[in-house]
Amino acid sequence: MHKNIFFSIFLLLMGQGFSTNAEEIFTKVAEFDAQNPPGNIGVSSTGRLFMSTHHFYGAKYKIVEVFDSGEVKPYPNAEFSESLNPVLGVVVDSENVLWILETADEKTNTGTLIGWDIETNSLFKRIPLKSPVIPKNSFLNDLAVDRAHDAVYITDTAGQKNSALIVVDLKTERARRLLEGSPYTLSENINIVIDEKVVNLGSGPARIGVNPIVVDSQNEWLYFGAMNGTAIYRIKTSDLLNYSLDSNALSKRVDFYGEKPISDGITVDNAGNVYVTSITDNSIGFIDSNGKYSTLFKSESISWPDGFAVGPKNEIFFTVNELHHSSVLNDGNNATTGKFAIYKFTALASADVGR
Repeated sequence: MHKNIFFSIFLLLMGQGFSTNAEEIFTKVAEFDAQNPPGNIGVSSTGRLFMSTHHFYGAKYKIVEVFDSGEVKPYPNAEFSESLNPVLGVVVDSENVLWILETADEKTNTGTLIGWDIETNSLFKRIPLKSPVIPKNSFLNDLAVDRAHDAVYITDTAGQKNSALIVVDLKTERARRLLEGSPYTLSENINIVIDEKVVNLGSGPARIGVNPIVVDSQNEWLYFGAMNGTAIYRIKTSDLLNYSLDSNALSKRVDFYGEKPISDGITVDNAGNVYVTSITDNSIGFIDSNGKYSTLFKSESISWPDGFAVGPKNEIFFTVNELHHSSVLNDGNNATTGKFAIYKFTALASADVGR
């Protein structure tokens, strides 16, 4: 590694952050045209890379596999991938199951959690998510998978008053909606401002609630926060999985972990560093185990960094999709410049796949 990168990392560990020579810190893995705008990604223990395509751009295939050659193929096949409702959340867990979070169908108001075994190329699990677990304005966004407890944790951004977490028991397929409308899941009253322009959603400034989510490698803590929010919180998985605790009781067990910028995705390494995609200033940062936020790197090439995934060799992958230029978040005008890509960088500490 070039000596100036060691110096930059030294500055980072001293709490100063850095942005100089950012392109030397992260590497482009793949780039995409308008047919495959990235959403989120999942990376297996062997380095296979799966990606959801963002429906804000109207992509035909909802899940694709990205190969080392740069080739992109619908996964597991064209018919299945095209038949899905829009998908954002994807995770490859420790047992090589690709988890796909399908948003709710407008007619039936039913979303779906799908587990696909990538080793046998076969369906592992399909769990419908319906009322009252999801409301009519549900927007199933992202997920974290905890195979130690056979649980999946989901963020449902929903509306400005009913954002919530959903916890799914993979054995019983029972799902619970928790912390709905709590200060920990709702958007704060702050604007997303990119390039000096307020990002709108519908008739006014975007107010997007709980979105980024990750569970640590010990499956002990679940980290989460609102996109339009300035904090990352965490709660013990044992509390979320305790059926005797309702939302009121759980709200007393949520811990503030650290301040963050307006962000889309998070992941975590084994030292408790929570990595954050900072969407307003083209940067990646992290909250250390003491709750302090620092910028890791910043570059104009990462316009709206979105989702993370930890791959083998302690590498962290992330998507870039210029989402503020999509018609949904740009007053009906698609103004993308085509900066669609996946990048990777080396984590500050050891990190496990499935995050």
